[in-house]
Amino acid sequence: MKKKYTFCKKDRKGISLAVLCAVFSLTFFITGCQKQPGDAKAETAQETVEAGESAPLDGGVLGEGSREFVFTVTGQDGDETEFEIHTDKETVGEALEEVGLIAGEESEYGLYVKTVNGVTADYDTDGKYWAFYINDEYAQTGVDVTEIKEGEIYSFRME
Repeated sequence: MKKKYTFCKKDRKGISLAVLCAVFSLTFFITGCQKQPGDAKAETAQETVEAGESAPLDGGVLGEGSREFVFTVTGQDGDETEFEIHTDKETVGEALEEVGLIAGEESEYGLYVKTVNGVTADYDTDGKYWAFYINDEYAQTGVDVTEIKEGEIYSFRME
């Protein structure tokens, strides 16, 4: 013989209240742990690059300082993202590392940039690489030694 369990009205209210409290607590926990609007994009970018995660930014103004320049990123799909970088650093590489837009490895030729705006390209593994351009011309210097010059546009393109 099967037993049937029934709840009296008092039991249903207690269960409903417990479920409601659990849902409220979970919702509060989830929304309370998220970053709020207005968090610094540069901080987010730096955290992303350090964590090795891929979370490209949509462009905008990054950094603080008396020097400024335009930096564009052209991805594999041809989509272009433009940033306005503000810094007190001397080189483009230092400025872009400071705001978390590039990361790479030191080599005998300087910084080998593998990650730009959260997207990694590694010629040794996928046949793609990030090429550095100054005013739409392939750069003759590495990003880590290129001095910031007023009016010049710097970019990385995945090739």
